[in-house]
Amino acid sequence: MRILHTSDWHLGKNLEGYSRMDEQEAFLNDFIDIVKNNNIDLIIIAGDVYDGPNPPARAEKMFYDTLKKLSCNGERLTLVIAGNHDNPDRLIAAGPLAKDHGIIMLGTPKSVVDVGEYGNHRIIDSGEGFIEIEMNGEKAVILSVPYPSEKRLNEVLYEAMDDEEERLKSYGDRIKMLFDSLKEKYRDDTINIAVSHLFAMGSEEAGSERNVQLGGSFIVDGSCFPDNAQYVALGHVHKPQIVPGTKKKARYAGSPIHYNKKEISFKKKCFIVDVKAGEECNIEEFEFKVYKPIEIWKCESIEHAIKKCEENKEMHCWVYLEITTDRYIREDEIKLMKNTKSDILEITPKIIGEDLVEIDMSSFSEKSFEDIFKDFYMKERNVEPQKEVVDILLSVLQEGEEDNEAN
Repeated sequence: MRILHTSDWHLGKNLEGYSRMDEQEAFLNDFIDIVKNNNIDLIIIAGDVYDGPNPPARAEKMFYDTLKKLSCNGERLTLVIAGNHDNPDRLIAAGPLAKDHGIIMLGTPKSVVDVGEYGNHRIIDSGEGFIEIEMNGEKAVILSVPYPSEKRLNEVLYEAMDDEEERLKSYGDRIKMLFDSLKEKYRDDTINIAVSHLFAMGSEEAGSERNVQLGGSFIVDGSCFPDNAQYVALGHVHKPQIVPGTKKKARYAGSPIHYNKKEISFKKKCFIVDVKAGEECNIEEFEFKVYKPIEIWKCESIEHAIKKCEENKEMHCWVYLEITTDRYIREDEIKLMKNTKSDILEITPKIIGEDLVEIDMSSFSEKSFEDIFKDFYMKERNVEPQKEVVDILLSVLQEGEEDNEAN
């Protein structure tokens, strides 16, 4: 079986208020060709299809048009799980119609899909957290854990927990318990795969992910994944990488587009996995194009910045301008730069005072909420906040996020 693992499309995502949907549409058109040219049997999209719970109509249309073309009239299977950005109910709303095209959609860890025909293939067994598919004479058991928020995880596990001590186990322990219970579905005669959307310890964030972990409490260890899985397809982290301690079996495909200036230092890709029952899989990397690069222009003065904008006004790129200056930039100078070079996202002065100390005027958007709080606390009280204080604050935020999910 030939599997393509991708994730974190974030359709509808903006960059500093500018739409990225033209780039996303170009990516999707190329992605369809990649799938066809590489004879893919099964596509796994490991969460965060959209950038928010109420995606723009154009983003939804692009997604459904792409799924239909990928299906090739039911010849190919596609498995889609929800990430922390997705509204699981909205994502799977088209599930009954998608079934005819070989598209399987899972919204939460409790999701169960119908057994039966999916395009030209079949789901022959299904339950909470797993499906068994039959295609092209091969069978595969796929353990599926869409974004497991604390609330959703408890809904799955509490029924099986006999005492309070088990219920008080850490998030990571409970994720391991869930996978340990599900991996019993694996057999020697099946291809054994797992797919989830979460953050694994040791993985390197790229900067534009919305954290699914707060204060370290929502991080799992690589050992939580089934040791008898042949491949673990993960979503959430935007940098393609192998999860440490998983013998190279658990991987993040990352996002297909550079969604933040912190992501431009690495290439975007997907993984193509050739796997047979009982054998070690063969994994290839396939690099994606950069449709509109994000560039950081560091200029030595305001005059230098204006000249650079003039010299590069025809370049097709997003631009962050960082200007070293001994004064603030006037409104007419900002207007001149933006009129000369379109797609300037931000102009940041780095002001040098008389004491030659550089003041970084970067926005808070590059910092996590936890770091912002710690900086504020230190400024106000001249001491680091105690870990307990930070954890309490972050737990309150997490409860608020889960209340919003429930609503």
